[in-house]
Amino acid sequence: MRYLRERRAALGGQVPSRPKHGPLLQTPPLSDYIGFIEKSAGREVSTTTGVVTLMASLLKDKRVGKYIVPIVPDESRTFGMDPLFKQCGIYAHTGQLYEPVDSDQLLYYREAKDGQILEEGITEAGSMSSFIAAGTAYASHGVPMIPMFIYYSMFGFQRIGDLIWAAGDIRARGFLLGGTAGRTTLNGEGLQHQDGHSQLFAMAFPTVKVYDPAFVYEATVIMLDGLERMYAKGEDWIYYLTVYNENYEMPPMPPGCEAGILKGMYRLRDVAAKPAGGKAAKLPHVHLLGSGAILREVIRGAELLAEHWGVSSTVWSVTSWKELRREAQECRRWNMLHPESTPRRSYLEEMLADQEGVFVAASDHVRAVPEQLDPWIPGGLFVLGTDGFGRSELRGRLRRHFEVDGECVAIGALSRLAAAGAVGTHVVTEAIRKLGVDPDKIDPASA
Repeated sequence: MRYLRERRAALGGQVPSRPKHGPLLQTPPLSDYIGFIEKSAGREVSTTTGVVTLMASLLKDKRVGKYIVPIVPDESRTFGMDPLFKQCGIYAHTGQLYEPVDSDQLLYYREAKDGQILEEGITEAGSMSSFIAAGTAYASHGVPMIPMFIYYSMFGFQRIGDLIWAAGDIRARGFLLGGTAGRTTLNGEGLQHQDGHSQLFAMAFPTVKVYDPAFVYEATVIMLDGLERMYAKGEDWIYYLTVYNENYEMPPMPPGCEAGILKGMYRLRDVAAKPAGGKAAKLPHVHLLGSGAILREVIRGAELLAEHWGVSSTVWSVTSWKELRREAQECRRWNMLHPESTPRRSYLEEMLADQEGVFVAASDHVRAVPEQLDPWIPGGLFVLGTDGFGRSELRGRLRRHFEVDGECVAIGALSRLAAAGAVGTHVVTEAIRKLGVDPDKIDPASA
């Protein structure tokens, strides 16, 4: 009993307690990684590769590197993490007891007693348990560990959602990286990997910030913000990013977009069209919203509209459907409880307040993900998404099946313009024929 009382006293008394304030870190500012962002511009890489490369850079950062805990269930090579084997090593309490078959190669497999990577094997539940242990170490051990758990996005909120909920409940901090995401982007690997709904599930988790970046610069801004808010300011969040395995050229970061990236949306570009016959006339206008890998299809849809139908457009990059909805709901609630005060307007409402035209959204997720913004979109939001299963080895065929390719984005925009009386219905019929879309194709939501 004397021993038990001594141990209980050392732990702070008879009632278990949790410190209200944990240790903080000096985290790297975005300005330190502008060179990293600039280096990514013009390169054909996936956002999964971009995030892993950023992780490798952060591991070398003297301010935060030793606190980072890379966690991966079995699929290190799938995510391009091979270089980290040599840089950090895979933790094994006994060290490496065998000679790997690729030991003579540059990117070899290396286990070590002081390894920093946790490669858990085929166990997302075990990996999430490691995430929880590291993500709560700031409170339980006074050490601000930074877990970065990367996995097939399909195997996160769907497979281990209860553990993610527990992590939020006990105020764990860290990054969940849903790699090789999207229902049409990870093609050819079967339905077990085609995630189009983790973003939907994540809406229900209060302490999880959810992002769907399309470009490396977006992911970089988001992750550095996460480091600052969780580890420099001590805020209790989990950052979830869906990242993709499709390689495409990364553009340079537009000036002044950082705040919009974090709030959930920014104006990416305007695509102008010329009046037919050179006549001065007011052209119909559409607003096209896209996220992740499908943002490129949205851009292509905008170009088709301008080239073939004289329709100008504004393309918006939506980095977080949930963050936009979260703030809009906060403003709505505040207005309800303060009826005599000047009503507040959310960032989303401010951005779209003076915009004319119809609004169309597309993503690599089910339609319910963008549809959560509908109450705050002028005239409502017409959404294209990936409801259903879908089976194909080719991205193009999958995107046509789900009707989220550039052609279907253009048709969706023209159909909304026709409904608004801005163009005739015959224009939509012509577009369906010209763009080679079968109007009697199977409904993807039922297939």
